[in-house]
Amino acid sequence: MRKTIGIFAHVDAGKTTFSEQLLHFKGDTYYLIDTPGHVDFSAEAERSILALDYAILLVSGSSGVEGHTRTLFHLLKSYEIPVFIFINKTDMDSFDLQTILNDIESKLVGDILYLNSIDDILKMDNKVVEFAAERDEKLLEAYLNEDYTVDAIEDALVGLIKRQECFLVMSGSALKGTGIDSFLEVFSYLSPTDYEAVESSHFLGKAYKIRHDDSGNRLTFIKALSGKLHVKDEFIFETGGKTYGEKVNEIRIYNGKKYEVKNEVCAGEVFAVTGLKTPGCGIDLTMGKINRISNTSYYLTPALQSKVNILDQTDTNTCLEKLRLLESEDPMLSISFHGESGDILVNVMGKIQLEVLEQLISSRFGISVAFEKPQVQYRETIEGPVVGYGHFEPLRHYAEVQLRLEPNPRGAGITFASECHVDNLAANFQHLIETHVFEKKHKGILTGSPITDINIVLQNGRAHIKHTEGGDFREATYRAIRQGLEKAKSILLEPFYQFEITVQQSYVGRIMSDIQKMRGSYEPPIHIDEQNIRIKGRGPVETFMDYSIQLASFTKGTGDISLLFDGYDICQNAEEVIKRIAYDKDKDRENTSASVFCAKGTSFVVPWYEAEKYMHTK
Repeated sequence: MRKTIGIFAHVDAGKTTFSEQLLHFKGDTYYLIDTPGHVDFSAEAERSILALDYAILLVSGSSGVEGHTRTLFHLLKSYEIPVFIFINKTDMDSFDLQTILNDIESKLVGDILYLNSIDDILKMDNKVVEFAAERDEKLLEAYLNEDYTVDAIEDALVGLIKRQECFLVMSGSALKGTGIDSFLEVFSYLSPTDYEAVESSHFLGKAYKIRHDDSGNRLTFIKALSGKLHVKDEFIFETGGKTYGEKVNEIRIYNGKKYEVKNEVCAGEVFAVTGLKTPGCGIDLTMGKINRISNTSYYLTPALQSKVNILDQTDTNTCLEKLRLLESEDPMLSISFHGESGDILVNVMGKIQLEVLEQLISSRFGISVAFEKPQVQYRETIEGPVVGYGHFEPLRHYAEVQLRLEPNPRGAGITFASECHVDNLAANFQHLIETHVFEKKHKGILTGSPITDINIVLQNGRAHIKHTEGGDFREATYRAIRQGLEKAKSILLEPFYQFEITVQQSYVGRIMSDIQKMRGSYEPPIHIDEQNIRIKGRGPVETFMDYSIQLASFTKGTGDISLLFDGYDICQNAEEVIKRIAYDKDKDRENTSASVFCAKGTSFVVPWYEAEKYMHTK
């Protein structure tokens, strides 16, 4: 039986030591996906979840459920990954099982079932049977009739675990090797997969990681979900209206940095292929149909951005090229280059990630860089609907686009629709306009931040039978969006965290005061026990991103906070931010709102506020 598992834990919960114990699995074939434990690398942990059948979440027996543990658990629940929980470090003097179980129930989930060993199931322990019967109707009926078997209990537990209605908990010490064998025995018993049943189907896989080997070959790591894949099999892709094929040149089964070359892989296997240049993380790969490439959305999004300073003689273009390579492996970096200033900007989750990036760029590419203090990433949207026009007509070129921009619900991002009749503009040009809407991050006019939460509707457009080329609609589309933004009332948005703070009751007054000072909001505090309080709320990333350090300081390490990105909302100090950033929209030549027209064989530029009277589609 083939199983892909991931081990998740807060830093110092013992993940490495625990993983080393997994060398003694029995019977089944396991693919262990490595996941980073630090909060700054949560995005990488999230991408690894795409390949998993089951997850093992470690909870420290000395520290209990920590902030990042909650983030990881919520991610696993969001992706509907069955989770087994292992309480590690039970050899510590401070360990108390009931305290940790209470911590799991209060901070993670209530549906936990603690087992000592497989015997609790095989001997049909009343606690186990009653837990499963309360949640499984079929077993409940058998239980009431006193006519149930071990197999019936197993089937019920397997179903409950897969539906995330049961989270099995065991304990031990990875360092001392205690409790590991019992846990793995139970895990093997209650984590079935059925990939053998779908080996004869068409190949379907999920790309979950991109890397490059020492020779520069692009490696696409894939989890096979059904069917078989062979060397020289071809995938068909469609991007930007173009359809093309890419063949699998080599299939590699990795074990650390070493790998074995295979000619065929089948459902349930995890492997890397060379030869594919198009698919990124999160893309479904299906044999026998066109694979349309689109951006994958994630729950965790970097809210910070940092400027790259090159410290050696490396030119900007070379550095940018190497950073683009890292971006293909980690799309969350979202590298951007500002032509006029020459600045290279990188999106990150936190300061530790920047330190690691500096070392990685030095060791891998031989380039010395330093990152500036990360700044919050802002977004811009609009208050009400507006129509934008873009015209691009230098000599022997022609395209005109009329777009309606209207507000989307918060968090919906950029969407596209067309109301344009094909009699006015052919379908292929309409598809081209849609491609240009999504192919870049369009800047707002307040701070130059990317726009979001806008529905862009194609109302009309014009092409010329002889002079229109593909790039013409790119120019016209960009200018139409920008001209619409010039006319609209823009709104500045800032990123928010959803926070959960656990502290001793004596600190509640201080916490509430701090939240208000940081422009946050909170729900009524919840009493966990006689001593501890939990406060849930929401606040700006700008003010909350370093609060964990302050909290640890004044609570003497007893306070705990988990922060989860919670989208964008209206910036409460917009005027201050706009003044600080000092973006000059009129000097941003790469994002112009002017249109280009032609008369009597001569092209001329018309500013946005005069462009409409020259348009042909009005």
